Order: sequence, then C-alpha cells, then structure tokens
Amino acid sequence: MSPKVVIAMSGGVDSSVAAFLLKKQGYDVTGMMLRLWSEPGKEDSNRCCTPDAVGQARRVAAKLDIPFYVIDAKEIFRQTVVSAFLDGYARGETPNPCLVCNRQIRWEFLLNHALALGAEFMATGHYVRKRVTADGRQELLRGIDPSKDQSYVLHVLTQEKLARALFPVGDYPKTEIRHLAEEAGLSVAKRPDSQDLCFLAGEDYRGFLQRHAPEILQPGEIVRRDGQVVGRHSGLPNYTIGQRKGLGIASAVALYVIEKDAAANRLIVGEADELGSRTLLAGHVHWTSGVTPQTPFRAEVKSRYTAQAAPAVVTPLGDGSQASVTFDSNQRDITPGQAAVFYDREVVLGGGIILKTF
Repeated sequence: MSPKVVIAMSGGVDSSVAAFLLKKQGYDVTGMMLRLWSEPGKEDSNRCCTPDAVGQARRVAAKLDIPFYVIDAKEIFRQTVVSAFLDGYARGETPNPCLVCNRQIRWEFLLNHALALGAEFMATGHYVRKRVTADGRQELLRGIDPSKDQSYVLHVLTQEKLARALFPVGDYPKTEIRHLAEEAGLSVAKRPDSQDLCFLAGEDYRGFLQRHAPEILQPGEIVRRDGQVVGRHSGLPNYTIGQRKGLGIASAVALYVIEKDAAANRLIVGEADELGSRTLLAGHVHWTSGVTPQTPFRAEVKSRYTAQAAPAVVTPLGDGSQASVTFDSNQRDITPGQAAVFYDREVVLGGGIILKTF
C-alpha cells in the first residue's frame, strides 16, 4: 500500500507542484487547505486563502485526481498568530508571525488533522530539504535555490515533526518548479508569488495596528543615547530599526532608529556609526537535533529572513532555552522579535527569538 501524505495547499505554484511530485513518486496524496482569519470584509484579499486561491487549489487537486479538503482555522489563527503579532508590537518588538504560524498552525493544527486522516506524512511547498543521519537524527537543510530558501521560518520544527515532514520542491530551483507546473498542465504555473503577510491583505501593517491595537500607538519622545530629546514619535510600532526617513527630526547629521525603549515609550536615534551591534540574546531557543550543545560553537547566523548569514560564536545559556550570539563583525539591523537562526553550512542547527542586543 502506498504511504499516505497530506499536502498543505495554498493555490500557489509551489504547493501545487509539491502535490504533483508526490503523486508522481507514488504516494497516496490528499490536499488540505487552511481557511485562515481575515478582517471582516477583506476575505477576498487575504494572500493565503482567498476564494480564488481555494478555487485554484481545488482545480489542481482535480487535475491530479486527489481528494481535497478545506479546514477552518480562522479562530485558532486569530488567537495565536494575530494575537502574537499584536503582542509583539506592544512589547516594542518587530514580530515575525510566520514563525508562529509554522509552529502552531501548519505543524501542529494542520498536522494533527493530517494524522487524524490516517496520513503518515505531511508535505509543504517550502524550499527546504531534510535528510536522516547515520544515527537516525532528522536534519533540516537549506533549499537548493538560495534565493528561495525558507529554512529560516522552519527552524522551529522538532525531530518528531521533521520525521513526518516531506519537502518535495526543496531540491529544485524556482525556475524548474514553474517549468514542471507547465509540463503538468497546472493552471497555477504563472501565478505570482505571495510576499506579504497573509492577514494584512496587502496593506501596510501600521493601518492594521491602528484598527486592532490603537492603544500601543502612543506618541512619545525621540531621544539620543545621552537622553537629549530631539523630537516626537507617533507610536513605536510605526518605526523600524535602521530607519532614517520619516522621523520628522531637524538635524545637521543623518539620524537613524537604533533602539526602541518600550518601557519608557522612547524612540532612540543615533548616527550611522551607532547603528547595529555584535552581540544579541535569543530566547525560546529550539535545537533542531533535540540535543542542547554544551559548549560555545561557531556557526553562520541569520538575524532576519532577508539577511545574509554572518559568522558568529553561539553560546547556549542555562538549560539551552537561551543563547548569546557574538558576530565576528557589527550587524546593522538586528531587531528584537525576529529570529536568530544558526547554520552549519547547509544544516540548520536551531534558532531563537531575539530578545535584545548589546
């Protein structure tokens, strides 16, 4: 009997080709799509599950002759992903909701539905790979296509989850995936990639915060590190680390956002040479191997999804739920709320949420 796998479908080309490849490899494939929360009236704009996207996924499933189900995840998505997004900004951070979504929605809520259906595996269209070591450990690897690699957002996966995971497109460059979609006659072959956070529906996040958490957009002082007041801000979430334009400051030298002091509701600015730091503290650290390293080690570390990995020394702290990272050179835009993800060349070692910089 063919092993049963559920493919998480989105109506996009990546998950559609993943389903095609699994079917071609002889798996018993079932498509599942999550219906996520959207603001009332914006259901047609949610990047992950518009009626059009559901229709596209349904057509692909019909073309491949596989069952297809839509699972209602609106409430749990709102309670976990959207709430974490708002709470992060309330703490003065810049949260990455994709990390929460992958841990709690896709690889918990959806995986449980897949297992309840009798599936042995769950697959996604992420550009990552995995392999099993000689001693039976699951390793998560970067995708072959460096421009599409999504290992940063999947560093949260445990050994148990990785054992259930399949990533069919991780061995291909994106251009080949589109070519495969065309060869298979899939209607999504030319469908553009989605880049924005799904529940923002293409809108700037500031408007979303204004409607759903206006209390965190309190004006306050803009100050230099020495406490000198140089202006007023319109609410800390409206600014990003490294931002230069739009600060409304009259200054003879260019000033940049270098820190947010949420406790005092102060935006701290400085000159270019004050930007960045070499050391960060990460919390909620997850070690992909399931084993906490006992000594400091060298690694390449990404401090945000779009950042280049930079050489550093990672030092596990306490029980390993925290770690300090000291880069070889100053990193300009390290931002609390984003993840710091550790790599040994192509292998993901783990990662955690950036709590603060030094």
